[in-house]
Amino acid sequence: MEKNKYYRDELPENNPVFELDRRDFVKLLGGGLFIYFQLGSILTGLAAESEQRKSLPTDFNSFLHIGEDGKVTAMVGKIEMGQGIITSFPQMIADELDVPLESIKMVMGDTELCPYDAGTWGSMSTRVLGPTLLAAVAEARSVLLSLGAEYLQSSSEYLVIENGVIAVRNNKSKNVGYGQLTKGQRIEKFMDVKPKTKDFSEYKLRGKSFRRADAIAKVTGEAMYSGDFRMPGMMYAKILRPPSHGATLVSADTSEAEKMDGIQVVRDKDLVAMLHLDPEKAEAALAKVKGEYKFDEMKVDDKSVFKHMLEFPSEARVVKSSGDVETGKKNAEMVIESEYHNSYVAHSPMEPHTALAYPEGDKMIVRASTQSPFGTQDGVARELGIGNEKVRVIAPFLGGGFGGKGSFLQAIEAARLAKLTSKPIMVQWTRKEEFFNDNFRPAAVIKITSGVNKSGKMTMWDYHEYFAGARGSDTVYDVADSKTTSHSARDVHPFGTGAWRAPGNNTNTFARESQVDMMAAKVGADPMDFRLKNLKDERMLGVLKAVGDLFGYEPAKLPSGRGIGIACGFDAGSYVAHIAEVKVDQKTGKVKVVRVACAQDMGYCINPEGSLIQMEGCITMGMGYALTEEVLFTGGDIHTANYGTYQIPQFSWIPKIETRILEKNEAPQGGGEPGIICMGAVIANAIFDATGARLYQLPMTPERVLEAIKK
Repeated sequence: MEKNKYYRDELPENNPVFELDRRDFVKLLGGGLFIYFQLGSILTGLAAESEQRKSLPTDFNSFLHIGEDGKVTAMVGKIEMGQGIITSFPQMIADELDVPLESIKMVMGDTELCPYDAGTWGSMSTRVLGPTLLAAVAEARSVLLSLGAEYLQSSSEYLVIENGVIAVRNNKSKNVGYGQLTKGQRIEKFMDVKPKTKDFSEYKLRGKSFRRADAIAKVTGEAMYSGDFRMPGMMYAKILRPPSHGATLVSADTSEAEKMDGIQVVRDKDLVAMLHLDPEKAEAALAKVKGEYKFDEMKVDDKSVFKHMLEFPSEARVVKSSGDVETGKKNAEMVIESEYHNSYVAHSPMEPHTALAYPEGDKMIVRASTQSPFGTQDGVARELGIGNEKVRVIAPFLGGGFGGKGSFLQAIEAARLAKLTSKPIMVQWTRKEEFFNDNFRPAAVIKITSGVNKSGKMTMWDYHEYFAGARGSDTVYDVADSKTTSHSARDVHPFGTGAWRAPGNNTNTFARESQVDMMAAKVGADPMDFRLKNLKDERMLGVLKAVGDLFGYEPAKLPSGRGIGIACGFDAGSYVAHIAEVKVDQKTGKVKVVRVACAQDMGYCINPEGSLIQMEGCITMGMGYALTEEVLFTGGDIHTANYGTYQIPQFSWIPKIETRILEKNEAPQGGGEPGIICMGAVIANAIFDATGARLYQLPMTPERVLEAIKK
């Protein structure tokens, strides 16, 4: 098949991610310094001839290229879905390498050009990949410095580097640029002593705020997402879906659809698809297909699911234990037993799952909205029965993921159809398909028994988490007699579930921080003072004090009638604390979030502006799972199909948001998820402070608020 060309062949100049086909990559290999991580060591080399290119490693863990023009290309397996590493990675690289920030170009999420990466999730890009990337950059800088010393006939200790130019310290007119050093050379050199990365005191770009590198492209609409690509002869696929998750296709009558002009019907095992050059005509053909199914659905719905979970056989695993909870219970003067629920929640990204697949020679090329390009490559290769080297996955910008795009069914569907038809195939899920195929945040139950004495000291804590996941289930507080138990089982859910922004932690923090507030109220203590009294962790104490100062918090016993709530937590290496103010209409049960303050300790913050945006996004998104987002279902039948029945936060909801990042000269930690974990708890606690009504289930809909007020 002749190589396809896109209708939009090139990305706009202001797009900070650029893409390379293999020919362009060969051109790139024609000159410049390459840095590889492989098998724990770094190979530094310049490739110039085709035979030499064959010796380049094919399995490496880190890869940079410094061109003859001094431009730096960083190739990482991570993807950009709004979290901002497209801005912070260049800051880190430019700072460590001593080159201008604008000289950095990123190639991301391309399985043919980038090093292997398990996926972009867990707020791990900066804190996990970052040190490896910086080590490669530090070695590159060291190699260049040694080359510069040879070129300038000087010792490295007498040289300085500024903006990619190496100069003699006392005679800066004597200098050489990185591009001059790499031009026309092949360099293979191992550093006997691996250089250290720079100390915090040497940072010039890290720690400063920069506007998002992708801002202009996204605001102007020039940024390319998977669904934006077009190819000659590209066909849109509309796929027959079962009516529920408990349904299995028995037969499909496609005779009426086959009569329509331009429709190509493709059937392969369980896959039945209508193809057309026009997506609306493919949709019209799909409407004429009659499917027959057999059903085997779990007898559960959105109301009975919590009872079902507690009765379902599960495996108990003690996550953490200290002392003896029975002894702590005897020492308690007040014991509180509570049960908390959260419903299934959808990821609901702005961009539904989309993929474009097409054959190119003996390879399958897939452009997909996926958080896991290499996982997608594995999945497509398995499905097509070919080797991984025959599949290239490219992940352009993603319009949100939140864990939901770790799955890649749409990419497999597009690839199967492309193989069967030898044509470019676009699969774009509708919003209904997105909800149906989503791996929801799991519904869960948390049961807590806690004890406290009259002086306000927590004496015992017995925590049981059912099917939320253990992330965020740690006690956090200083309790001598405590135990945390996680309960898990297969096939407990009637449909697929998976990671949802800070998986497990939203549920666990909601339960823990609600319980702590109840204890504070029981002993007549201010909730801030109660937390401070029962904490020893200095970082948690730090964020609580910082958010209290930011908010201007004044102590008061619960419920004070003010509508102010407090919550704190830990996620992805970062500590967060929130204070929220709400107004509750006690006639309608409607909750209005008026103000939210959030303090975060995330170690050294690479790009404060980007991190503050992430915190604000977490706060906004968190209001959704706290107040309205809930998947309604019966058995495997998903009733939630669009935003008419699934309400996400609206612009009119946005409260006054105040954020503060604590300044720390410590290793950077995660910033994409911590700010969301407290939102359920802080709003629940604010509702209690306003009304005296305690909410035990998320989301806290007006109906549930009214019910709690009546109780």
